[in-house]
Formats: sequence, structure tokens, C-alpha cells
Amino acid sequence: MDPVLDAFAAIPREGFLPREMRGNAGFDQPLPIGHGQTNSQPRTVADMLRLLEVAPGDAVLDVGSGSGWSTALLAHLTGPEGSVIGVELEPALVRFGRRNLAATDQPWARIKRVRPGVLGWPENAAYDRILVSAEAEVLPPELVDQLAAPGRMVIPVAGLMTLVERSATGEVRISGHGWYRFVPLRER
Repeated sequence: MDPVLDAFAAIPREGFLPREMRGNAGFDQPLPIGHGQTNSQPRTVADMLRLLEVAPGDAVLDVGSGSGWSTALLAHLTGPEGSVIGVELEPALVRFGRRNLAATDQPWARIKRVRPGVLGWPENAAYDRILVSAEAEVLPPELVDQLAAPGRMVIPVAGLMTLVERSATGEVRISGHGWYRFVPLRER
């Protein structure tokens, strides 16, 4: 059984799209959610989640939670014994994402408005898994610092889907996994 496919079946994309876009939920393409942001292409989300290897009970950080879909998928993967913090910079998307996430009845997941100039959510670090759904120009050390040992982070860096793995001893290994397009990672 594929836990990612199970999460997709349990958390339908259409509940995380603006009303006028819901008819397009089945298309395998990014869809606009307003404020210059998108709900990512489902195939890309699945690729990222498989690389991330979320396990039940994990503490997960979701950077760029947008409409809340990735946060809800991650919460399904962690189960109630885990925790997920989604962070978003755009206030209107924080409200939209919170409403969408609340409809999934997964109280172990929440969405916070990130403080401008701060990447991630350092207050609750370290995280077993970090998912970043926006493209960084270079690998942000602030996010690597929030990764537990052991831990995994998936982040697009300059177009390359990047997996950052931290071993139990703290050693960091970085690998690339294909080329993708994302909205830019912003701090403000």
C-alpha cells in the first residue's frame, strides 16, 4: 500500500481550492489560489511526499502551506500521534488555509502566520521532516538548522528538487531529484 496515495484519497484537493477553481481539481497542474500563489501540481506534491518519507508520529514543518492542502496531507501521514505546523506569509492565505484544514478534523495540524524575515518556525524545532513548497535560490541554512537528527527536508533549490538528510550523528547529505518549477520562497 502507498501511504501517499492513501493520503490523496483521504484529503481531496478540491476542498483546498477557491470555489471557481474546484472544477479543475482533477487536472495535474498547478492552480492559482490568489496572491500570486498556487496549489501545486498533484504529481509534484506526490513526488515530494515520497521523498520526504513521513512516518506516523513525526513532527513536521510545512513551509509555504498556501491553501493548507500539503499541511492536511502531511497530517494524514503523521496521524494523531504526530504534529504538523504549516507556515504561510500571506495573511489571506493563512485564513484560507486554516478554514480548509479545519474541515479535515485533524487537530494535530495547524497553520501559523510566519513572522516576516523568519524562515520556518524555529520555536518548535527540531522537526523530523520539513517540506518546503516554494523555490529557494540557495539552500537556506535557517531551515537546515531546524531539522532533527535524524531528519529529512525536501526543498526546491534553483529548480532542483533537493533532499537534505541529517543522520543521527548530525552529518548532512544533500541530493538532487529532478527539475521542477515553484513560486519563489519569500521571507517578506
